[in-house]
Amino acid sequence: MPIFIIAGLLVHCVFLASIFDIYFTSPLVHGMTPQRTPLPPPAKRLVLFVADGLRADTLYELDDNGTSLAPYLRNIIEYKGSWGVSHTHVPTESRPGHVALIAGFYEDVSAVAKGWKENPVEFDSIFNESEYTWSWGSPDILPMFAKGASGDHVYTYCYTAEKEDFGAQDATKLDTWVFDHVKNFFQAARSNQTLFSKVNEEKVVLFLHLLGIDTNGHAHRPNSREYKDNIRKVDEGINNIVSELEDFYGNDGKTAFILTSDHGMTDWGSHGAGHPSETLTPLIAWGAGVNYPQKVASQFFEDEFLKEWKLEKWKRLDVNQADIAPLMASLIGVPFPLNSVGILPLDYLNNSAHFKAESMFTNAVQILEQFKMKMTQKKETTLSFLFTPFQLLSDTEQINILRKARSYIHQEQYHEAVSLCETLISLALEGLSYYHTYDRLFLGISVVMGFVGWTSYVILLIVKTHTILYLMILVKEIKQPFASTVLLQYGFAAIGILIAFFLLIQTCPWTYYIYCLLPVPVWYAVVKEFRVIQDLVSLLLVFPLGQSIGFLVAGALGIEILVFSFFYRSTLTVGLIAFAGWPLITRLWAQAKVTTLSWTLLCLLLAMFPLMPVVGREPNISLMLSIALSTYVVNSTHSSLQHKQGLPVINQIISWTTLASSLFVPLLSPTFFFQRLLSILLSLMSSYLLLSTGYEALFPLALSGLMFAWIYMEKEALQHYGDSLKTKLAVLNFSYTTDITQFRQLHLDDIRRSFFFVFFIVTAFFGTGNIASVNSFDPASIYCFLTVFNPFIMGSLLVWKIAIPFVLVSCAFEAVQVTTQLSSKRYSKCYITAVDGMGLHFFFLVKDYGSWLDIGTSISHYVLVMVFTIFIMLLSGLAQLLTTKRIELWRRTKRHSM
Repeated sequence: MPIFIIAGLLVHCVFLASIFDIYFTSPLVHGMTPQRTPLPPPAKRLVLFVADGLRADTLYELDDNGTSLAPYLRNIIEYKGSWGVSHTHVPTESRPGHVALIAGFYEDVSAVAKGWKENPVEFDSIFNESEYTWSWGSPDILPMFAKGASGDHVYTYCYTAEKEDFGAQDATKLDTWVFDHVKNFFQAARSNQTLFSKVNEEKVVLFLHLLGIDTNGHAHRPNSREYKDNIRKVDEGINNIVSELEDFYGNDGKTAFILTSDHGMTDWGSHGAGHPSETLTPLIAWGAGVNYPQKVASQFFEDEFLKEWKLEKWKRLDVNQADIAPLMASLIGVPFPLNSVGILPLDYLNNSAHFKAESMFTNAVQILEQFKMKMTQKKETTLSFLFTPFQLLSDTEQINILRKARSYIHQEQYHEAVSLCETLISLALEGLSYYHTYDRLFLGISVVMGFVGWTSYVILLIVKTHTILYLMILVKEIKQPFASTVLLQYGFAAIGILIAFFLLIQTCPWTYYIYCLLPVPVWYAVVKEFRVIQDLVSLLLVFPLGQSIGFLVAGALGIEILVFSFFYRSTLTVGLIAFAGWPLITRLWAQAKVTTLSWTLLCLLLAMFPLMPVVGREPNISLMLSIALSTYVVNSTHSSLQHKQGLPVINQIISWTTLASSLFVPLLSPTFFFQRLLSILLSLMSSYLLLSTGYEALFPLALSGLMFAWIYMEKEALQHYGDSLKTKLAVLNFSYTTDITQFRQLHLDDIRRSFFFVFFIVTAFFGTGNIASVNSFDPASIYCFLTVFNPFIMGSLLVWKIAIPFVLVSCAFEAVQVTTQLSSKRYSKCYITAVDGMGLHFFFLVKDYGSWLDIGTSISHYVLVMVFTIFIMLLSGLAQLLTTKRIELWRRTKRHSM
């Protein structure tokens, strides 16, 4: 692999990783002292129901007849308990949602590498602080809390992973399994004295994880009958469990109940991003220590759901998801989880003002402990003259607020004490964020320096080696070598040593060395090309000013159009319509009317896809049969799942066989241009069909048609500008080795071709849906391959579906490179510069404030562009493999007559 490609991959991997160190570092600190409310708690035990994937609007709304899907829970809202909406945090996945609920903090993204199952870091939780915890439910959730608990007091009862099947059976059986096992557990406790004693202890937690709603939502969508029927089953099951527990404990009034969800779900059955349907989850609490319903004359919320839900008269108490952890801790009297950032929602408590004040004071001290530990850690790793403390919460201020709050409690001025504690919590959380992001500006400047340096180097490399300036520079270097190279080397080496020493004495993480030292060799490479910079400036000064400005404006406008397409897919439609008019502007239509008409019509056809809603000479008979078979498998699979007959084994075998052969079969065809390209299209089309659920199945066909037209248009463009290509495209062969002397220097039209390539890559990505967020994936896409939940296999299949249009565009670009007689190295530098311009733009757009949707979108856009760059480099190698290599299973031997 060329050195430039290797360097490019490494540099962009660093740029990609930097965003996780800047925005996605673990918030956890250790070494704090547990904090517990000193007064007796109102409840001896807590029952936590988590209905996985339950949307707030679906639970609270009434049907056309004015009937609730969950009549028992509706009755609790109106007569027995408190209710509200729990606002979740991105990413809206099961593991981080449960961590926020049970441990009180928002987990960093490193957990995704463990599939949201194992513990990437140790953390405290309500379960860990309890006397005993019994839990029932999914093997994906329960073990992580048992594994992280100290001692042997967290017990889990899980069904097998195979039961989490989207199609083989009714998913409500997952919840029925939980309810039945809880009932059996308490029946067994009646005759088992040891177990009976344990369940009658104080500080006991019973956790029921109910996965059926989430599974039915993925399989049938949240608006389906199956999803709503599952809610009815859960409501009925909760009613039965509450009755069972009240009977077991003799109606002692010491049981607190909480129902909530880890995340919601989009209308198309996915989650992971920040749409309100994913972040708004229900919260209903009742029982010991919980407030009764509070009637109000009026209340205001921006979402205006109250009127839809017919709950205007009952006070709605919204919380952040992490606030539920301190609420549970307060109800049963266990220490607040050490890393919790939740704020105790006092309105949910039915207790004395003294208890509320003491609980809030405990909450404030617990969060303040984290702030102090975070500040100490940062102070120890920063030079004293560089350390800037959080001014709003100095040591003196902390002592004064704590002393004053304690004084208010002693004087029974509880309202003032609570208000002061809330102020302290707010300051402590702000300070935690301050120290958590302390190095963000420093790291951001380092990454930007690396970004600008790398882009500048690539531009200079293009100018030096691929333009007419190459000969001028070569002559000058022979006549007058650049004498300052050694001085530059020593100078930049000294800078690198100073930076490394600065990081060493501050005991910075090893990744900081990479981010801060990367700009040194990059800028050395830039400054070393000082003669190129001189010649380029001289040339630009001679060049007409208007044309120079016009060229720069056109380049910037092109990059901004690509950036804009990440926010508005319709931008791609506008771009494709403009592409359709390109031959008219350049007068290519006059010399190739049929080719131009094909190009225009196919551009307009492809332009329709971004407006739709998200979500050879020899016949290739075998590949055509493969597509027909794939179409049959898709139809029969979805029919089987619709009738709840499961995934047919034969369909599964055919699907995996087709997928496995999709990259092998094209290598059997001849390497002539259109025979090989058609073979690649038909082979990959089979896999794409198996992964399609709607109109997107037609997208590769429209895209490929345009790619064929593009190849012809570029041939016509060469002839139009005088670079005649006499050989017919039909007889060109990918595998022919082209003499390097035939390759020409870079022209302005080649920059236009590079832009076309990047635009088509972006179109391939966003053409059938905005997949800049996790929630835009349709889980039904993978049902031909498996229906049992497996995040890594499902994710890999969805990534391959995304990659197929990329491969088609990359293979077509390989043909364009051969047609235009320009090496892939020269093109690669052009399109990498364009994508890096997008990446730098998105880097400045990344933010950690505003709505969770805005935060998640800004980060995902940057990550996507960086992945684009790496992906395009890798795709270039895959495209070369698919287009140039051939496997001959049966060689034909020539017979010579005597």
